[in-house]
Amino acid sequence: MSTKLDRLTEAYYEKVKRTRTWSGIQLKPIYTPQDLAGVDFERDIADAGQYPFTRGIHPDMYRGKLWTRRQGWGYGLGEDTNKQLKQLIEQGNTGLSIYRDLPSANGIDSDHPMAEGEVGVAGVALCSVQDMEAIMDGIPLDRITTSLLCGSVVAPIMLAQYIALADKTGVPRNKLRGQVSSDPLMGYFCYGKESNPLDLCVKAAVDVIEFCNKEMPQWNATYISACYNLREAAALTASQEIALGFGHAMAYIRGAMARGLGIDDIAPRANFYCNVGIDFFEEIAKFRAMRRMWARLMKEKFGAKDPRSWRFRLATQTSGASLTKQQPLNNIVRAAFQTMASVIGGAQSVYCTPYEETVCLPTDLGQEIALRTQEIIAYETGVAAVADPLGGSYYLETLTNRIEEEASELLDRIEEMGGIVEAIRTGWVESLLDNQLTQYQKEVESGQRTVVGLNTFVRPPREGDFPGGILRIPAHVEEEQIARVKRLKETRDSPKVREAITNLRCTAEKGAGVNLMPAIIDAVKVYATIEEIQGTIREAFGYTWDPMDMRKSPF
Repeated sequence: MSTKLDRLTEAYYEKVKRTRTWSGIQLKPIYTPQDLAGVDFERDIADAGQYPFTRGIHPDMYRGKLWTRRQGWGYGLGEDTNKQLKQLIEQGNTGLSIYRDLPSANGIDSDHPMAEGEVGVAGVALCSVQDMEAIMDGIPLDRITTSLLCGSVVAPIMLAQYIALADKTGVPRNKLRGQVSSDPLMGYFCYGKESNPLDLCVKAAVDVIEFCNKEMPQWNATYISACYNLREAAALTASQEIALGFGHAMAYIRGAMARGLGIDDIAPRANFYCNVGIDFFEEIAKFRAMRRMWARLMKEKFGAKDPRSWRFRLATQTSGASLTKQQPLNNIVRAAFQTMASVIGGAQSVYCTPYEETVCLPTDLGQEIALRTQEIIAYETGVAAVADPLGGSYYLETLTNRIEEEASELLDRIEEMGGIVEAIRTGWVESLLDNQLTQYQKEVESGQRTVVGLNTFVRPPREGDFPGGILRIPAHVEEEQIARVKRLKETRDSPKVREAITNLRCTAEKGAGVNLMPAIIDAVKVYATIEEIQGTIREAFGYTWDPMDMRKSPF
C-alpha cells in the first residue's frame, strides 16, 4: 500500500521532464520582449498578406475562404475508389486526394511478377487511363480540385491519364485544378533508387512544370511532397524538413528555368505538402518560418517580381508516424491537435490522418472521424476567425526565428555541395536520414521522448481498440485487376499503341531537354500502360525497361 501511495505522491508532484521541442531546440522557462531584440515588425513579420507573409498569405485568411478539407482515399479497383471519393464529397470533403498502389508508383503494371500481393493494397492501381476513367466516373473535373499522390518519376504519366480523361469528357485543360505530387527526388528514397534514377527525377518534374505552364494555368505544377514523406520516413527535425523540401524545389525550379521559363512563370503555381507533427507550437512556428523563408528566397535569390511568387502555399497532412498502434483511439486526439496547428499555422489544404493509419488504410469510420475533426475546428472552435492568432507571442516569434535560422544554414550547406541532387548523389542526404531516424528511435526506446501508450501509460491491447475494424483488401481485387490489364492489352488497338510508343521513344531519344508530356498523353489515349510508357522512357535514357529487371520490352 505504501508503494502505491508513494507513486501517487510522485505523480502529484510530477513536473515537465523534456525541455526541448520535438526537433531538439532547447527552451527557456519563459520568453520576454528581450528575446525579440533586433526583430523589425515590418521587415520580419508584417501583417497577413504582406511580404514576407510570416502571418499568412492572405490579409483575411479564412474569412475569405476556409482551407480545403482534402481527405485522401484509394484502394482496390477503380470503382471501389470512385465510391469512396463520392462518399467523402457527400460528407463535406472539399477536395480529393487519390492514393495509388505501390506497383503503379514504381512504374510496373498489375500483372508484373513483382506486383504480387501489392495490387490495390496501399492505393488504387493506375495502370492505364481505363483505371482513371473508373476512379473519376461521375465526378466533375472542372468543379473540384484533385491531388494525384504519386511522388515518383511516373508522375507525368498519372497526370497524362487525368488530362486524357478531361479531353475525352470535354473539360478544357485550362479548367483543371489540383496537383500531381511531382517530386520524384522524394520517390528516390521512399519508393526506390532503381525506379527513380536521379536524372529522370528532375526531368519528370520539369516536364510537368513546363507543360502545365503552357496548357494548365490553374494546376499546381510544382508540388513538393518531400516535406511530408521524408520527415515521416526519417523523423526529421522541422528545420531539416524545410531545407530538404526547399532543396528539392530549387532543383526543379532551376531545371525549368534552364528550359527558358522565368521564375514568375514557375513560383506562383508552386505548392508544398508538409508534415504536421505533435509539437504544437513548433509546427505553427515552422509554417510561419517557411512562408518567410520562401518569400525571401524567391524575391532575393531568384529575383521574382510577381508578389504571387513570394507566397508560400501550404498543404498539410497530420503525421502518420506520430500515431501508435497501441491505444489507437489516442490517435484521434493527436490528429486533432495537429489539425489545429495546421489551421493556426495558415494552411491552404489539410488532410487529417485517420486514427487507424498504423495498421491499415482508412476505414469508413476513420475517415468520418478525421473529416469531422476538421469540421469541428472550422465551425466550432473559432480559431479560423482571425489570421495568425498566436502572432506576437514572444515564444512563438522566437521559435519561428530559430527554425528559420537552422533551416537556412542547412539549405546553404546543401547549396555549397552543388544542390540537392549532388547532396543525394554523394550519399549525404541518405546519411542524414539514417542518422536522424536512429537518433529518434534511441530517444523513444530510452524514454527521452515520451509517447503515451507506447513507452509510458501502457496497457495490453483490448477488444474494441479499433471500433471501425481493420480494413483488409480482398484477394479477388488483385485477381480482377490483373485480368482487366491482360484483357486491355488483348483488346486495344495494338498498331496504335505501337505507333504511340515508337513516337514516345523517338521523342525521348532527342534528349533530356525535350518535353515528353505530349507524347505521353498520346500514348495514354490509346491505352498504353504505365509500365509500357515508363519502360520506354527508361530504355531511351539508357536504363533497363524494368526497374526490377524481370521483364523486357514487348515493343
